[in-house]
Amino acid sequence: MQEHEGTEPAVDDIEAVTRAVVTASRLLVAVSARSLATVEESITLPQFRMLVVLSTHGPSKLVALAEHLGVQPSTAMRMVDRLIAAGLVSRRTNPENRRETVQSLTSEGDRVVRHVTTRRRDEITGILRRLDPSQRNALVDALTAFNSAGQEPPYGAGDVDPLPLGWSDPSDETR
Repeated sequence: MQEHEGTEPAVDDIEAVTRAVVTASRLLVAVSARSLATVEESITLPQFRMLVVLSTHGPSKLVALAEHLGVQPSTAMRMVDRLIAAGLVSRRTNPENRRETVQSLTSEGDRVVRHVTTRRRDEITGILRRLDPSQRNALVDALTAFNSAGQEPPYGAGDVDPLPLGWSDPSDETR
């Protein structure tokens, strides 16, 4: 790893590593933003987060959605209302408790999540193709260690996109 000035960092230069990771996180956020911008509807990042939570967890009560997103139920309600108006989410009475509602992705909401996720994955793949195989192998090792230190679960080959963008479920004991 080299700094911009072309000097080798010290063997354990935490500041150099921090700068490199922050730069990489900027790149990944930019890739995510570009993939979301390809959606013709005007969906905000928080609204997309809600769509992904519904995609990964299935139909959810409003309180559970708010907890997964780390927002107040009133905020989650406004987000759901906007997503219902956009045709991306539906709401129905909970068959187990008629005083509650359950929110679900519509087929269009599912299409949006898959489209954005595919675009993000494709762009990341394009970036990785510009590295030589030894750099990719080193990156796998480094990121695996980084993700483990941050307690982020591994992304499996068949996963659609479990809790993307670092929004892990604090109530999930397996994390």
